[in-house]
Amino acid sequence: MKFAIVGTGVIGSGWITRVLAHGHDVVATDLADGAYEAMMKQVRQNWPYAEQLGLAPGASIDRLTFTPDLAEAVKDADVIQENVPEVESIKDYVLREIDAYAPPGALICSSTSGIMPSELQQNLKHPERFVVAHPFHPVYILPLVEIVPGGRTSEENVKKAELVYESIGMDVLHVRKEIEGHIADRLMEALWREALHIVNDGIATTEEVDKAFTHGAGLRYAQHGPFMTFHLAGGEGGMRHMLKQFGPALKKPWTKLEAPELTQNLYDSVVSGCESSSNDYTMSELDQNRNEFLVKVKQLAEEYWLTQTEAMRKNEKAAQL
Repeated sequence: MKFAIVGTGVIGSGWITRVLAHGHDVVATDLADGAYEAMMKQVRQNWPYAEQLGLAPGASIDRLTFTPDLAEAVKDADVIQENVPEVESIKDYVLREIDAYAPPGALICSSTSGIMPSELQQNLKHPERFVVAHPFHPVYILPLVEIVPGGRTSEENVKKAELVYESIGMDVLHVRKEIEGHIADRLMEALWREALHIVNDGIATTEEVDKAFTHGAGLRYAQHGPFMTFHLAGGEGGMRHMLKQFGPALKKPWTKLEAPELTQNLYDSVVSGCESSSNDYTMSELDQNRNEFLVKVKQLAEEYWLTQTEAMRKNEKAAQL
């Protein structure tokens, strides 16, 4: 398969790394000044982590080519991944250009984190081949991709997209109903808003909020999501007991959900707190430290995910007997 990556920033370079690591050819394109040099620097920095996770036969950075000409980049592609800025007018223009120059059988995908696919496909001549394929940073380590079809996306292309992303080692989450922010970002947004309120109200510093998550819920969520976590919190009675015992607390105003006003004071508190927590490490050093951590956590989590999956399959087979 030949992939075209349109937009080679952090997300685009992440896609490039993942696709190359799975043994495919990539043509990348970006009009920004210095895009090629920045892309190569990022991909080379990403590559050791792809190696740790395992490379497919034939995987090589040498299978990456670059052109500033979008038409040239997409003309022979099987899959086109768009990663331009999260501005609807920009995405609309770029997607229409891709649609015009891509071969008839090419799949057109967007990495948008929040815009609904029906909005992005409305001006395309071939909207049936467009889907949102939203990844998570760093794309070359984290496996989740949200596949979100628009109202005019064909079922055939939805299935095709799922197979494509599974073939490059991703865990597909098919979002059944399109919604702003899809699924995962909406969950993270709720946590982010509450975190801002806690800092804004002087309850805790940015470092303390981060610690509350990393030393508690964050560790649990590496294995289980919120539903299974609370199911376990119910003890022998599971979720049945948990909802009876803690359900009434849902009516208490524990969360605010609406974002606080981004005042200068809140801005300064958040920025200074994060910069202080960085302990004079450069962003590149922090990025590499995070990658090393995520590789180890992912490898450990996969051992338990596999055990869980096998158990579920056994139960499904037993139910069919």
